[in-house]
Amino acid sequence: MIDLTPAELTPAQIREQDRQFWRGVWLSVGFTALLWLIEWAHRVFSLDLRPFAVVPREWPGLLGVLTSPLVHGGPEHLAANSVGILMLGTLMLFRYPQSSKLAIPLIWMVAGFGTWLIGRPSFHIGASGVTHGLMFFLFLAGLIRRDRLAIAAMLAAMLFFGGMFFTILPRESGVSFEAHLSGAIGGLIAALLTLKRDPAPPRRKYSWEIEEELESELAKMDRETLEPARPVQVNPIWDGPRSIRERLQGDAPGQVIEFRRRVPVRDANADHDDEPPTRH
Repeated sequence: MIDLTPAELTPAQIREQDRQFWRGVWLSVGFTALLWLIEWAHRVFSLDLRPFAVVPREWPGLLGVLTSPLVHGGPEHLAANSVGILMLGTLMLFRYPQSSKLAIPLIWMVAGFGTWLIGRPSFHIGASGVTHGLMFFLFLAGLIRRDRLAIAAMLAAMLFFGGMFFTILPRESGVSFEAHLSGAIGGLIAALLTLKRDPAPPRRKYSWEIEEELESELAKMDRETLEPARPVQVNPIWDGPRSIRERLQGDAPGQVIEFRRRVPVRDANADHDDEPPTRH
């Protein structure tokens, strides 16, 4: 039976997609607001941020693995990261709501711990490692999953943040490329580990897609009608019913039956010619 009705989004599916989008927006806005609140407290109360930074290869500096993305070196530094958090975070949470539960903590930890392992002796702070991880996650996930929404998220991320491909390399002395590189590695790892967590979302089908599916179904029906299905298994005559086996080969399975030799019929005229002449 062929279903001719186009596969359209149901109202429940549309509401679910809207809910996921606004959930991503509000979570990204809320996290960005938290970062600005911390920056405000740092300025007002003159807080010392060094205990919250990643200090490579020093045991006290491991605390920064958890806290360094929350603190920044000033409003300019935070403003640059806020744009990435708002846009990349929204795309991530909207398209990959289930993957985000594992991917974002993984990116956070890999970015911090990688900086602690390979970073220069300094104080590394800021959320740029996390934003690089989100961008590289969206890039690889779009290449692997290839559904329309994943590709759209990948293209949007590359359009606005494609320069992150270059910032994972050492360029400026005051910029922690180690955090960028570690975050990018975390994003790639997270994209590979969460391949099956978010299936492709339902989408509307165009008329030409329905026509192609209809033609394919009709061609399949024609093949099944004109060409009988290939048998799964063909039993040879020796494996047939027992009555046939008994008639052909007796009670002993595997017995070779010799066919009775054919006796040639001699021609009567030829026999007559071969006879010796009769004496009278």
